[in-house]
Amino acid sequence: MKDITQNKIVLGGCILAFGASFLNTGFLLSAGTSVSHLTGDIARIGSGLSLLNQSENALLIKVTLATCGFIAGATISGFLIHHPTLELSRPYGRTLSAMGIFLIVAHFIYTGYPLLSILIASAVCGTQNALANRYRGIVLRTTHLTGLFTDFGIHLGMKLRGHDIETWKIVIPIWITLAFLLGAILSSYLFLLGISDWILLSGVGYIAVGIIWSIYKRAGNE
Repeated sequence: MKDITQNKIVLGGCILAFGASFLNTGFLLSAGTSVSHLTGDIARIGSGLSLLNQSENALLIKVTLATCGFIAGATISGFLIHHPTLELSRPYGRTLSAMGIFLIVAHFIYTGYPLLSILIASAVCGTQNALANRYRGIVLRTTHLTGLFTDFGIHLGMKLRGHDIETWKIVIPIWITLAFLLGAILSSYLFLLGISDWILLSGVGYIAVGIIWSIYKRAGNE
């Protein structure tokens, strides 16, 4: 049973990491702004505050909106899910489907209102990242990799030292990283092909995953 649960966690984490990376890469390539990890953008703004020009002002607005959206999304997730520890009984499916609907809205307003689209996408990523960020002592991050790399290094170092570290704590970051990379590659490939519907594809994907999870959970409870 434990192995089955861990497999679910790995699969779910990989799917979410793929989706966040796919969405984020599209925004990076088209708008020059990240919606899932903001450290680099904020540092870029900070380093150039003394020499602000029109392009830096535009980036400052985008990063500010992305940051506010991410925080708002995490707040919404905390309100809906109530607890950061992973519990399969919580309404993850409905939340993911709602995120997908908002992404579809972001797709249709992107051309006319790109800043609002960035705000919505960042809120979706913030919601996702806060859905469940702890599982049996490991911190789960599916919108960026810094925390995963930290956990991977800590657990690997402890295992090399001779501590009894479960192998899955080292494997999970590897699989999620590969899924994140795959999402970035696919999004970049579609961008090079001139396909600009990455937000719409992300929205449909989130809705599908949410529905599948809700059906699976309900069938499992019957």
